[in-house]
Amino acid sequence: MSKNQNNSLKIITIIAMMFLYAMIAFVTNLAAPVGKIWEQSFAGNPHAGMMGMLGNFCNFLAYLVMGIPAGNFLAKNGYKKTALTAIFLGFVGISIQWFSGVMDSFYVYLFGALLGGFCVCMLNTVVNPMLNLLGGGGNRGNQLNMVGGTLNSLSGSLTPMLVGALVGESLAGKEIDDVNVVLYIAMGVFALVYLVIRMTPIAEPSGAGQKVTYEHSPWAFRHLTLGVIAIFFYVGVEIGIPAGLISYLTPKLGFAAAGFIAARYWILMLIGRTIGSAIGGKVSSRTMIICVASVAIALMTAAICIGDSIMIKSIVQGSVIEVPMASTLLVLCGLCTSVMWGCIFNMATEGLGKYTAKASGIFMMMVVGGGIVPLVQSAITDHLLGYIVPIIGVAYILFYAIWGSKNVNKDIPVD
Repeated sequence: MSKNQNNSLKIITIIAMMFLYAMIAFVTNLAAPVGKIWEQSFAGNPHAGMMGMLGNFCNFLAYLVMGIPAGNFLAKNGYKKTALTAIFLGFVGISIQWFSGVMDSFYVYLFGALLGGFCVCMLNTVVNPMLNLLGGGGNRGNQLNMVGGTLNSLSGSLTPMLVGALVGESLAGKEIDDVNVVLYIAMGVFALVYLVIRMTPIAEPSGAGQKVTYEHSPWAFRHLTLGVIAIFFYVGVEIGIPAGLISYLTPKLGFAAAGFIAARYWILMLIGRTIGSAIGGKVSSRTMIICVASVAIALMTAAICIGDSIMIKSIVQGSVIEVPMASTLLVLCGLCTSVMWGCIFNMATEGLGKYTAKASGIFMMMVVGGGIVPLVQSAITDHLLGYIVPIIGVAYILFYAIWGSKNVNKDIPVD
C-alpha cells in the first residue's frame, strides 16, 4: 500500500473515531434528564432524587462490569469488530428504553440504560487508544483526543436542551413517551453509524487482533493504577456538576430552564476542548491538568460559599430571568473539565506499548465513577453543599497530575 493510501486510510479512521466520540455523549447525557422524568413516578418517596439517578448509575455501572472484558475483546478482535459490537448494543439499549415507556416499567428502563452503558464503555475502549495511537502518542495523541472531545461536547450539549424543550417547564404528568423523539434520533443514528463503520476500512494498529504475550499485568504500572483512580473521580465530576445543577435549579426555575442552563456547561466544555485541541500539541497534559484543576476547585468552592445570596440576570429561552450566581460559577467549570479526560488518559497510558489495549479496558472500568459520584452527591443533598464531593475528586486529579502521573516503571518491556 502506497504512502498516500496509508494517509487516506488514516484520515478515514480518524473521522470514524470522531463520529463515535459524539455518540458516546449522546447516549450518556440522556440518563440525567430522562431520570428526572422517571423520578415523578416516585413522588412522595424521600429517596425520589436518588431513584431518578439510578438510570445514570446503571449507565456507568456497565463500565465496572464491561471495562476489562471490553479491553480483552479489543485485544482479541481488533478495533472495527469492537466498534460494530458496541454500536449494536447501543441500538438495542435505546430500543429497550423506548419499550420501557410502552410497558411503563422503570426496571425495563434501567436494563436499557445498562445496555447503553455497555455500548459507550466499548466505544470508549476503542476511540481513546485508537486516536492516541493514530496521533503517535504524546502531545499529538492528546490533541486528537481533544478534537474528538470537542464533538463529544457538542453532542452532549444538545441532549439536555432537546429533552428540556420536549418536556417543558413542569415535569408534572410527564412520561418517557414525551421524549420518544430523542430516542428515535438515537436509534436512527446508531443504525446509520453501524452501516458507515461496517463499510469503512478501519486501519488497525500493528498487532491489533493478534495474540500477544504479556509478561506483566498492566497494574504493574503505577501511573496507570493511579490514573484509573483519577478517571473514576473525573467522570463523576463531569457528570455530577451538570446533573447536580439540574436538581438544584429545577425547584427554582423549572425543568426546561434548568436543562437549558445545564446545557451551557456542555457548551463551555465544547469551547474548552476546541481551545485544548488547538494548544494540545504544544502544552503538556500535566500542565493543563494542574491549571484547570486549580481553577475548578476555586469555582466550586466559591459557588458553595455564595449559595443563593447573589442573583444575576440571564437570558434563558429568550427571556431575561434572575438566576443564582452560583449556577454561573458551576457552569464555568465546563471549561476546566473539558480537557481532563484526554489529559488523564494520555498520562495514564503513556509508554504502555502492547499493554495499551488491556490498560484501556481497566481504565474504562473505573468510569463507573460517573454513576457513583453523582449518586453520593445527590444522597448528601440536592443543594450546593453536595459539591463538596466533586471538589474532593478534582483535588485528587490535581495530585495525580503533580505526582502520580510519572512513569516510574520504565524497566518493564512494552514491545
